[in-house]
Amino acid sequence: MTKKMSEDTQYWYQRTIDQIILTGKSDNTAKTYSRDIRILGRYIDKPLAELTEEDIRKFVLYRRNECKLGDSSMRVLICGLRTLYQDLLGKEWPLLKVLKSKRERRLPIVISREDVRAILEHAYMPQHKAYLRVVYSCGLRRNEALDLTVNDIDGKRHLLHIHGKGARDRYVPLPEKTYQCLRDYWSTHRNSLYIFPALSRSNKCAPTAKKPMSTSSVQVGLKKAIKRAGIQRDGIHMHTLRHSYATHLLENGLSIKVVQEYLGHASLQHTINYLHLTNWGKEDAYVKIDQMMGEI
Repeated sequence: MTKKMSEDTQYWYQRTIDQIILTGKSDNTAKTYSRDIRILGRYIDKPLAELTEEDIRKFVLYRRNECKLGDSSMRVLICGLRTLYQDLLGKEWPLLKVLKSKRERRLPIVISREDVRAILEHAYMPQHKAYLRVVYSCGLRRNEALDLTVNDIDGKRHLLHIHGKGARDRYVPLPEKTYQCLRDYWSTHRNSLYIFPALSRSNKCAPTAKKPMSTSSVQVGLKKAIKRAGIQRDGIHMHTLRHSYATHLLENGLSIKVVQEYLGHASLQHTINYLHLTNWGKEDAYVKIDQMMGEI
């Protein structure tokens, strides 16, 4: 397998990205679904447009059996291959029609409000403290929070304008405590564009930074806060705060349609998954069922 991506692979990789973007997906999603095109180019040393159905069959089996891809990663691979060979190159291979991968039914990890509070209290750096608070208290995706601008904050109505995944904009409630936290943090750098601008070691570049903080910076901030808080649980990551936000809203009686709107889910089915993570309403149901069955 060659290490350097050839010009041919680069061409078809970019064409696949562009094609997926045209279907309404975000840039990041398109890059994710196209990543196996780059791997394919390194795996088989010939122009991608000249590959046969048998070449693709061998590659799929290689990724499944030797690389040990999980079901979700296999779905990503299949999407990329179909986009390139079916949509762009017009191949009518039976293989592209029969490729399937089971959909995983894993429930997301959720932590308690007490654990969330402990994480926020143990976030050491001011940028991490403000960032983690807005991610949880507004239910944001990682990049939605990183890309927040000064103009996205509506202080009078206490709303955040979120430029969401798949070009789906939405407004979410901005709690007063979070609003004040963001104001206080922004006053430390006063960048004219970003709430969370890229920082240098001395923070001298923050006021004029033209891009937001890096994802690695906030991920490290979360890991350190979890360790300082003494939370002994594996699998907590940035999206856990968003999962916990949704679950906690449902536990406090918000309707699932409202939670769907705040999360920016295109399908209610995605939001329904959070119902499996809460006992809200079940306690009362147990009593009613017991009373009903006792009358029979």
